[in-house]
Amino acid sequence: MRSKWIVLVLPYFAVWAGLFVLKSAWLALTGFHLAILLTLLWLRQALPLGVFFKPVSWMRVLPGVFLCAASGLGLYLLWDLFGVVPDLPARLQALGLTDSTWAGFITYFSIINPFFEEYFWRCLLGSETSGFYWGDAAYAAYHIMIVWDKAHPLSVAFIFFVLVFIGWFWRQLYRRDASLLAPLLGHMIADLSILLAVFRMAG
Repeated sequence: MRSKWIVLVLPYFAVWAGLFVLKSAWLALTGFHLAILLTLLWLRQALPLGVFFKPVSWMRVLPGVFLCAASGLGLYLLWDLFGVVPDLPARLQALGLTDSTWAGFITYFSIINPFFEEYFWRCLLGSETSGFYWGDAAYAAYHIMIVWDKAHPLSVAFIFFVLVFIGWFWRQLYRRDASLLAPLLGHMIADLSILLAVFRMAG
């Protein structure tokens, strides 16, 4: 347990430094991924690539994919209700998300990032418990750094609890199937739909 808490330090620090010190969304994201790789090397964890592609029933995959796709649509339709700060476009540009970088960022975040996150949160920091697990909250809290100053505080709290549930849900899929395929696809479509909504509203 203690070692699992320790491995959170470097990835959290990478995201914090990228966003609030270096002011770069790209450095925050790639720094997060580099930190995960370093923790894997430190713990000497072998990455079983097959865990991402172990077959599961599509009847188990599709409901989660549709649910995750709804996250971006919900954000788009409820944008004003979330109390998104009016100067969000300027804040995103200050982080390096401009017309010339959005396409690459969305592609990388939606395709590459889920592989890192699913292995880190569901495998490395996962648990066999069917109940609440601290790793679900740690997964949610990492995202709060990203939205902390960009929406109404109540919306930030709502996002936190939704992400705790999503982290728990994806962990249950992995626990049940011993496969990250369903969580991976759900994570990809969630990231893609959310980023497209942000790009449409503030990009």
